[in-house]
Amino acid sequence: MTRFSFRRLSFVGFLLCVSGLAFALVLQHGFGLEPCPMCIFQRIAMAAAGLAFLGAALHAPTGSGRRVWSILALIGALAGAGIAARHVWLQGLPPDQVPACGPTLGYLLGMLPVADVVQLVLKGDGNCAKIDAAFLGVSLPGWTLIAFIGLSLYALLLPALARRHSIFA
Repeated sequence: MTRFSFRRLSFVGFLLCVSGLAFALVLQHGFGLEPCPMCIFQRIAMAAAGLAFLGAALHAPTGSGRRVWSILALIGALAGAGIAARHVWLQGLPPDQVPACGPTLGYLLGMLPVADVVQLVLKGDGNCAKIDAAFLGVSLPGWTLIAFIGLSLYALLLPALARRHSIFA
């Protein structure tokens, strides 16, 4: 079995994250699907995982450094998976149990401390429960959850997938 360097595999993780963010921007600007606050937080988590993968690719560590970068990417991916799971849960609620719609993220950031905004957004509101689009019967947050689970597994397995000694480490 051919094994690839940690640097290359980390760069692949970065490209996967960039692709996910690019797809989100195409949906927003090309198809007019405005992101709800939870969608924006998922984008932040995707960017965090991507930056960790990029850091790993640029640093090309050996030994325990590989685990550190992988854990950083894993944290970003798991945070995104948690937010996406909450989003999917909100979308599955019966209409009478959906929280009321709240103000926009921009308004919240202008009026409240960031910690309070994060807490409010993670609770979710009616905007986040609305299903704007689905593919194969799965909503966009559902696909995002699948992507974050895949990225989490990739980050977790990254050190094992990479060969220990590479000329191009």
